Amino acid sequence: MTQADRSAERRSQGSGQRVLVVEDDPTVAQVVTGYLQRSGFTPVHASDGAMGLELARQIAPDLVVLDVMLPGLNGIQVLRELRGSSQVPIIMLTSLGEEEHRLRGLEFGADDYLTKPFSPRELVLRVQSVLRRTHAAPAARPDGVLRAGDLQVDRSARVVTKAGRELSLPVKEFELLVFLIQNAGRVVRRDELMREVWSHDFGDASTVTVHVRRLREKIEDNPSRPVLLKTVWGVGYRFDLPGSGSAAH
Repeated sequence: MTQADRSAERRSQGSGQRVLVVEDDPTVAQVVTGYLQRSGFTPVHASDGAMGLELARQIAPDLVVLDVMLPGLNGIQVLRELRGSSQVPIIMLTSLGEEEHRLRGLEFGADDYLTKPFSPRELVLRVQSVLRRTHAAPAARPDGVLRAGDLQVDRSARVVTKAGRELSLPVKEFELLVFLIQNAGRVVRRDELMREVWSHDFGDASTVTVHVRRLREKIEDNPSRPVLLKTVWGVGYRFDLPGSGSAAH
């Protein structure tokens, strides 16, 4: 049984979605797991990076809350290991002044982040938001396929292919691509993307910038000279459908 099958089986049994919390500070870990449990989740705690990786392999969590500053393997190393074999949603926890770690986390595929100190209720809301988007029932998602040149996005299967080759897109990159194609030809502001893709009314614009850069690396033939996902300086981004006869449908 695959990791996705095990996660789907747990959800169908109503046992609560498992959230792996990798955090070495016992106080923070206790507060976070307590709030998650009271919100109906099944939290599992790992106190260091090596334990986090082992538990991720054993329990196939629905989402990972991952601290950056961990003993032994740090959060960035754990993130890279996880992304080598899984697209499980990951929310990073960083401290004030750790902008470099935050950006590296986004570059390596983190879906979101929170800066310490943070509100446990906000963390729970972000976990709910990411999981709601990730595990929405197929019947609730719009049917059909989006096409843009040699890109094909199957929203029901959550599969993206380029010239027939499947691309590996984490949750937020997938959702960002879908939103941009659905709004092709229109300039989309960064704050709109934060609101519509990340469900935040405010946030660090670097989150959007990093995800756009990662997405370009996968969908553009030449990321340094994009023809699909273009920057409109001082405003935001515009997704251009190639060819006058192309359309998203």
